[in-house]
Amino acid sequence: MVKLGRITALLAGAALLAGMMTGTSAAGTSAAPRKTGPITVAYVEVNNNSMLNVGKYALAQSGGNVFDIGVIFAANINYDTATKSAYLYFNPNVQNVLDNVSTQIRPLQAKGIKVMLSILGNHQGAGFANFPSQQAAAAFAKQLSDTVTTYGLDGIDFDDEYTEYGNNGTGQPNASSFVYLVTALRAAMPTKLISLYNIGPAASRLSYGGTDITSKFTYAWNPYYGTWGVPNIALAKSGLSPAAVQIAATSTSTAASLAQRTVSEGYGVYLTYNLGAADSHTYISSFTKPLYGKDAVYRP
Repeated sequence: MVKLGRITALLAGAALLAGMMTGTSAAGTSAAPRKTGPITVAYVEVNNNSMLNVGKYALAQSGGNVFDIGVIFAANINYDTATKSAYLYFNPNVQNVLDNVSTQIRPLQAKGIKVMLSILGNHQGAGFANFPSQQAAAAFAKQLSDTVTTYGLDGIDFDDEYTEYGNNGTGQPNASSFVYLVTALRAAMPTKLISLYNIGPAASRLSYGGTDITSKFTYAWNPYYGTWGVPNIALAKSGLSPAAVQIAATSTSTAASLAQRTVSEGYGVYLTYNLGAADSHTYISSFTKPLYGKDAVYRP
């Protein structure tokens, strides 16, 4: 089961909030200069890489952060066969990041970078789209919001992959489940970020019983790297990323063209995946130049 309740994490989160309200970080340093243009998001596979890599890239001259949001990839939605209920699971690498928020997350937040936790299926049949009741969905939403509060995170990302609905006797996707889940989560954390990785059964089940949860999301993005695809969700363009690239795997020409299209068509988000430890400023410059008119610099 998920481990919660670290007093030091709560105190650090409170200190960070106080710092943000006065324009300084919890460590007493100012956040990076603001930039204009779309926000850029970086997913980090923490099984292999450090979240701190998100804070190592700045825009030349202005010094603003390249990345505005770092996503911890990933926690899991697991299934307890004894209680027949879903629960939030952290593998040892995710748990290590959360246990060390003061050194792995707070330095990013001190620079003005938001840190979200992605939740992913884990082949056990428990998913966002098959909660059997409103109460079951609300119970999982509470686990999510408690985690955000305990570790001082900035939000939750939903990625409905690898669930394998039906495993362990679980149900198939239903119309109400994701609506109940997101509604409960938004009520529990009204000012935090909630994003949709636009894939899987949950992504096509956004309305039920007269409730449409579209407006409860902050962002939604295309899940197919190297492609352009506007998420099928009625958010404003400022909250959508039709562009998606895998760093160093998607070609620089594609990364640049997707960034240019993001700007020319007025979208507000540019999504990247798999930021690693290597100095990738040359690759990253391929999309920062069309997004912001500046090269990226690496600051280890």
